Formats: sequence, C-alpha cells, structure tokens
Amino acid sequence: MKNTTQSATTRRRIVKAMGAGLALSPFLARPAWAQWPSDKAIRMIVPFSAGGATDLLGRALAVELGKGLKQSVIVENRAGAGGSVGAQAVAGSPADGYTLLLASGSMFTVNQFIYSKLPYSLDDFSPISKIASGPMVVTVNASLPVKNTRELIEYAKARPGKLSFSSAGVGSQTHMAGEAFTDAAGIELMHVPYKGEGPAYTDLMAGVIEVAVGNINAISPLLKGGRLRALSVTGRERSPLLPDVTTTAEDGVPGFEFTGWFALMAPAGTPGSSVDRLLADAREAVEQPNMKRYLADQGMYATIAAPAELKDEIARESAKWKALVEKKKITAS
Repeated sequence: MKNTTQSATTRRRIVKAMGAGLALSPFLARPAWAQWPSDKAIRMIVPFSAGGATDLLGRALAVELGKGLKQSVIVENRAGAGGSVGAQAVAGSPADGYTLLLASGSMFTVNQFIYSKLPYSLDDFSPISKIASGPMVVTVNASLPVKNTRELIEYAKARPGKLSFSSAGVGSQTHMAGEAFTDAAGIELMHVPYKGEGPAYTDLMAGVIEVAVGNINAISPLLKGGRLRALSVTGRERSPLLPDVTTTAEDGVPGFEFTGWFALMAPAGTPGSSVDRLLADAREAVEQPNMKRYLADQGMYATIAAPAELKDEIARESAKWKALVEKKKITAS
C-alpha cells in the first residue's frame, strides 16, 4: 500500500512538473533578444536624397520599427555615388545595432561591376532582411507625343540618342531599370543621373528630361499633376495602384519584367542576437495595419527574406546585371 501511495505521489509530481514546464516553454523557447537602451536612438541611413522610393519606404518603416523596438528610429539621408556614400557610412559604424542601412537592391547587385574602386562590399555588412518590393513605371513628360510604350519605342527609334532618361544615380535601381528597358526595347536613350529620385523627377516634370523608369512608390503620386504620363508598369502583372496602366510586357516589350527591392542591413560583426531581433521586428513591422496600408498605397508589397535567403538572391541577380553592364559598357568611374 505504501508503495502504491508513493507511486501515485510521484506521478502527481511528474505531471505537475510537466505542466509547469509546458507553461514556461514559450518563455524558454523565446530567443534572447538584444536590448537597446531607450535613451539612444537608432539611425537608419537612407543612401539617397529625400523624396525618393528608398526615403519614403525608410520613413514609414522607421515608425513601425520604433514601436516594436520601443526606440526612436531616425532616418538620415546620405546621398551620392549610387548609394555608396551612405553604404560606406554604415559600413564604418560600430557594429552595435544602432546604425542600419536601408539599401536598394542595385547597391549590392550592380555597383561592384560599374565602380572601379567601390568603397564597400557585401562582406562589410550583416544582412538583416529584404523588406519590400515593387515594380517600376515607364513614365514620360506629358508633352511627349506618345500615349503608350509602343509609341515611345517608335518615337525613340526615329530619334536615336535624342531622348534622355533620368535616374537616382549611376547604378541605382532606376538607372538599371532604364538600361534594361532600353536594351529589351532596342532603343537608345541618353542617361542623366541625379542624386536621388526626387531631383530626377523634378526635371522630368519640368520637361528637362523626357523619360524615366521610376520606382512605383516614388513616381505614382506625381502622376496626379498632369505633367507626367505613365505608359506601363514593369511587373509581371498590372498594379492595383495603376489598374488602367498595362504591363511593359503587354505593351511592346514581350517578356520584360523588372522589380525593384529594398533591404535592411547592419555593419558586419553586428551580434547575431541583434540581427535576430531586427529581423523579427522587421517582419512584425510590415504586418502592421499602417505599414500594410502604406505599401498598398505605394504599389509595393512586403517581401521579408532572412539573411541567408537574401544573400542567395543577391548572388543570382549579380550574375544577371554583370552581363548587362558588360554588354552596355556601363561605368561610373
């Protein structure tokens, strides 16, 4: 009898212990997140000027990241050299999680092929996550006598080298989108680089420049003024933001597709716990109602990709852009 009582008591203790363990398991399984003192702000470096796609996305993302981190996230613009100025500033910062880079894809897939002495490489960074993606928009100044992409191609072929297209800088996504478009369409446009999409589109609206292949989130608000005309979107499908605008593949360039993307990075050597925390908060940030609304309003969509996946994507795209850079002899210095 005594043994039976002891056995029952032992079983109850085991069950009680297991129950306590199950109750605690969510806490035991939770990663040991890095902690940031609340009195020190996190800097998010945007390597292009204010008003462009990277800047607009960065400011929306900073608000939501700040909520998750319970921390101030301040956007700082460091424009120049196709993103190189901002990238170098982040690469040289302490690897403590307080300085981040919001990079456009071309900074790591194109720049190494067009700059003879690029002051940074992917090895200088700890990738955190891809954040968002979106198509580009083939856009012209409204005074240009073309109503669609087919007409633009015909107009440009009759005037080789006479029309110009603007970009956010040599090697930027808007530059490479323009180069990819002209290559696929078989036309010749003169490239005019700026220090960001804001000034590039200011001259486009003024008629100084005739064409741009711009990030949808930066150029779509400017279409309402009547000075610009959207001809086509470069995504695989039409954009819900511009439902009446055909895809470039539908309108004169079969098979053409170009999607711009943006990623969050930290200096190389940033502790894994900090990277994990930032990845988790980035994933949470893009799921917030305000961020979802922002992305939808800008014709973009969330594309969270963890560090290893992001590195693989950069490697694949780099091979593609290397071939185009060599074909078109694109150089920045």
